[in-house]
Amino acid sequence: MEVSRNIQMVDLKSQFKKIEDEVMKEIKNVIDTTSFINGPAVKEFEGALSEYLGGAKVIGCGNGTDALQIALMALDLKPGDEVITTPFTFVATSEVIALLGLKPVFVDILEEGYLIDPSKIEAAITEKTKVIIPVHLYGQVCDMNSIMDIADKHGISVVEDNAQAIGASYKFRGEWKKSGSIGHIGCTSFFPSKNLGCYGDGGAIITESDELAAKIRMIVNHGSKVKYYHEIIGVNSRLDSIQAAVLKVKLKHLDTYGKARFEAASYYNDLLSDVDNIVTPFAGENSEHVFHQYTLRLKSGDRNKIVQGMRDLGIPCMIYYPVPLHQQDAYKQEGNLPISEKLSELVFSLPMHTELKKEDQYYIIKNLKKLI
Repeated sequence: MEVSRNIQMVDLKSQFKKIEDEVMKEIKNVIDTTSFINGPAVKEFEGALSEYLGGAKVIGCGNGTDALQIALMALDLKPGDEVITTPFTFVATSEVIALLGLKPVFVDILEEGYLIDPSKIEAAITEKTKVIIPVHLYGQVCDMNSIMDIADKHGISVVEDNAQAIGASYKFRGEWKKSGSIGHIGCTSFFPSKNLGCYGDGGAIITESDELAAKIRMIVNHGSKVKYYHEIIGVNSRLDSIQAAVLKVKLKHLDTYGKARFEAASYYNDLLSDVDNIVTPFAGENSEHVFHQYTLRLKSGDRNKIVQGMRDLGIPCMIYYPVPLHQQDAYKQEGNLPISEKLSELVFSLPMHTELKKEDQYYIIKNLKKLI
């Protein structure tokens, strides 16, 4: 097969070329109207994403990390309150907990799917537990039926970290719902490489509660409803109009992007079907997987040597994540989290994006097989 050797982990330029006219028209409109902050493009995008999510309220903000922090601020937590989450994720999840003077409590993950293990959550609940943050890692939704049942039983809020799974659907209590709209609050990131990414920083907070939505809108805007009148402590975290304009266009293509990622993942799976030393991504029966990442697990051997071997061949290969949060210097905790620790030494991710060509995937797997 003829192979393009310019293989990228994420190919945003080729994706942009397909929607360039739409995007540039929307950006020019923002510039022509000079409505750069809280302009019509922001309101239009929030409305379109709300409709896509089945009617949940959407409040844009500066980035995904801010979204998580603002969500926790909206819940009136006190210093020392505890937030249960996974150690197998990007640092932002625990970062915002610590920044607010709260305590992250880490619960181990499932060996299949790498998501927080609901069966271990109740043992971690104390009288100080106020929130659970499930992280929909790599594009797969956590077991939200079990998590919401536990939260309802104990009167705990659930904040979904949906940065990697926007567009995914989950069968919640018999009804299919979009991820991010199932918990009390959902948070997402529009970092450029995300499934729905802008061309800079951006994020959003999602809720079906009118009361929480009104409070979140105040928090993102310095705690203010009316300019120069500040009712609560807030932050300055707004989705700017140019990024909203980009997102408004890309949202129309999100399901098409999801289909392309699913097809690419399926082809990877087919190519790896004869490799015994690799575990391909798990997909739960109640959840669609939108493959933000295509993450493999090595059964035995030196993962780091394989990753470096791929890179030496010019094939991008990433590790998400090499050190679980409970072992990071900033968040060190004692605890029995063996699955997170084991998998952090075995997982690695191959290129995954909407523009992947089959000949490139064939080349990637052909070389991976030589290294395993």
